[in-house]
Amino acid sequence: MVTTLLSVRRFLPLFITQFLGALNDNLFKNAMAVLLLWRAGDAGPLLVVAAGAVFILPYALFSSLAGELADRSEMTGLIRKIKLFEVGLMLLGTAGLALGDPWLLMAVLFGLGVHSTFFGPIKYAILPVHLAHEELVTGNGLIEAGTFLAILAGTIMGGGLVLGGGGAWLVSACGVAVALAGYAAARAIPSAAAASPGLVLDWNLWRSTAAIIAIGRANRPVWRAIMAISWFWTVGATVLSQFPVMAKEVLGAESGVVTLFLATFSIGIGVGSMLEARLLRGEVSLRHVPWAAFGISLFCLDFVLACSGSRFATIAALTGSPAGWRVLADLFCLAVCGGVFSVPLYALMQERSDAAVRSRVIATNNVMNAAFMVSGAIIAAVLTALGAGAPNILLVTALANLVALLVILRAPRD
Repeated sequence: MVTTLLSVRRFLPLFITQFLGALNDNLFKNAMAVLLLWRAGDAGPLLVVAAGAVFILPYALFSSLAGELADRSEMTGLIRKIKLFEVGLMLLGTAGLALGDPWLLMAVLFGLGVHSTFFGPIKYAILPVHLAHEELVTGNGLIEAGTFLAILAGTIMGGGLVLGGGGAWLVSACGVAVALAGYAAARAIPSAAAASPGLVLDWNLWRSTAAIIAIGRANRPVWRAIMAISWFWTVGATVLSQFPVMAKEVLGAESGVVTLFLATFSIGIGVGSMLEARLLRGEVSLRHVPWAAFGISLFCLDFVLACSGSRFATIAALTGSPAGWRVLADLFCLAVCGGVFSVPLYALMQERSDAAVRSRVIATNNVMNAAFMVSGAIIAAVLTALGAGAPNILLVTALANLVALLVILRAPRD
């Protein structure tokens, strides 16, 4: 079924569009982070932290409007307008990278956050329109795998290109080219009629956000799926944020090991997403979710244990040792479990949502994802300030995930 979906117009152009969008986000974010660290002096680390907040802020501010707009609009036409907005942002980003102006770079990053906020609800809401019921899990698996591989590729490209000769121009040229390719792919997406063409947009963002959350909460199975997905992103974001610290302070490793960790994790998510699609064979079922949650905690705990007392200064040292392969195997298996955990939850959220409000339900998911991830980042920052190192933060995350597993197991089935 995977090869079938990747060969048909009702899925492939959307897959390419979302892949290129995620690639561009991370290409620009990482290039900007590296540039700020090298050019902004002592303020660089603070600006990098601020950049993360700037990118996520639009999800909290505009998700309600994005969901309403997606429900009332012909979705394919809206996707094309959003991708044109991305082209404009990349042209503006060219000036920001060339000048190294942190304020202009922040403005472009905020714009990319807006772009992702408005694209997110359509990306998932359009899948049930174009895919048959038995294709939904596979479609979500491909989207999930593609997103994480795009994150990996964009992160590596952004950091690798910007510090070379003419790096700012190379990143800019890649960004504009990727955005144009994304728009071209969007032109091939088949039309998808508006789900609620008569919907009136509510420009009061506070009120509309409360309204879409109420829509999500009204459907108990969907709301539980939203909570579980938000938890998954919180765990994933926490684990990813600790990679540099684990590599530098625990393993004494060079920056290349961090890239290897990210690559292993991203590939693992992709493998897990495709594995779950194959295991379910088109059925929308959560029967593997508790086992995947248990696996996330198990492999996170063993990752910490495997790193304890180990020193791998280089990639060669890491891959030349059985202990190093244990570290990588834990990361890979943790990520595989993450893919198995998340894919059926997205499919259930889409399938159980009423078509007339599906985009707003997905926008609710985006709001809750952002709220959970920010809360997780704050807790991690507090633990760091109290002297808890990366191993302890990961141990807390693994144990908290076991509590989440108990909640999943005790939840009534609908």
